[in-house]
Amino acid sequence: MNAPAISGLEPCVHCGFCMQACPTYLVTGDESDSPRGRIVLMRSLARGSLSTTEPRLAFHLDRCLGCLACEPVCPSDVRYGTALEATRALIAQLRPVPLVARVVNTVMADQRLRRPLLGLARMVRPAAGVVAGRSRLGFAFGMLGATRSSGYLGKGQQAQRKSASASPATPAPSVTVFSGCIMEGLFSHVHEATRRALSANGYRLTTVPHQGCCGALHAHTGDHDEAIDLARRNVAAFADYPDSVIAVNSAGCGAMLKEYGRLLVGDPLESEAVALSERVRDVCELLVSQGIRRRHTLALKVAYDPPCHLLHAQRIADAPPTLLTSVPGIEMVQHSDAAMCCGSAGSYSLTEVGLSRTVLEQKVNALIAANPDVVATGNPGCIMQIGAGLTAAGSKIPVVHPVEILDWSYAMAGFYNE
Repeated sequence: MNAPAISGLEPCVHCGFCMQACPTYLVTGDESDSPRGRIVLMRSLARGSLSTTEPRLAFHLDRCLGCLACEPVCPSDVRYGTALEATRALIAQLRPVPLVARVVNTVMADQRLRRPLLGLARMVRPAAGVVAGRSRLGFAFGMLGATRSSGYLGKGQQAQRKSASASPATPAPSVTVFSGCIMEGLFSHVHEATRRALSANGYRLTTVPHQGCCGALHAHTGDHDEAIDLARRNVAAFADYPDSVIAVNSAGCGAMLKEYGRLLVGDPLESEAVALSERVRDVCELLVSQGIRRRHTLALKVAYDPPCHLLHAQRIADAPPTLLTSVPGIEMVQHSDAAMCCGSAGSYSLTEVGLSRTVLEQKVNALIAANPDVVATGNPGCIMQIGAGLTAAGSKIPVVHPVEILDWSYAMAGFYNE
């Protein structure tokens, strides 16, 4: 276990503040399924009093969502996520990453596999709603169905044309949209909405070739070497475009890209990695910072559910709700489980099916009770997980990215046809 990672655990004084923020502890009630309990296990491993072959070590660390909700509430600033990642990498050297996670990681890392397989998924997607349900297979189809574009969902609603606001007072910088893997393959409609909204608000769009998977799935499952390789590829791709801000519409990707400087410490590309990380911005941040053009009314009740890797990892809380409320007519609907993880966590929903669904159930119940017209969240895994959960519960509430709602407000009044 590397020294910087374990040193991040040393400030822990076992106060327990993290436990009530931990979704798995709240579900199981087992302290070993809490950050405090897992820190004890990781410290024991680092000190040699616990072996990597100890079954309970892998069992409880595998059950961690990696949502990082424990970090913001920790008064000692314990770097739990970094230590978890390092420990999983160490365990993966002696015990294979679960098969389903290895398959997902391999497909997402290799464009030659990813593009045809996700293309096949898009072909099957229109029929996903017929099979979607509560069973394991039905839930998987529900996740696939949730990746479809919803279009404008305000049935019977009137979009009122507003007078055009002035163009931004200062020219916005050049920006490129990070393509990623699952976003490019199954959420191209979100990419398109992102580009339209950025362009409408004054940003100059740039295309950066040869970029790909950010490596978050690999880092989170302990596939450290592949995560580094993917990071190097992206750093090299963006090095040729040093003046372009990197707009990210996937919270998990954004958090990972911002970690490239740490991931590539000591690497020949370290300085370039740090420079890349400093250019990364969530799309909601960019739009809010430039000043969103407010033009069209949408009478929609929206429940915003913050992705963990936006709220906890990147500490971005205000930008998405600000973007949503910039659209006249939007009514924000609060729900009681907004601060908790949905149970997606990359490939976690495929490797820890039972616990993932149990964590999700509370969020689905809270959203159904709030009864919004639409749920907005800024991460593909969250859209798929919450969308499948709502479908399994018999709800037709759609789940979309916040930027899609802004895009609707422009499109419904013909803004893009001007």
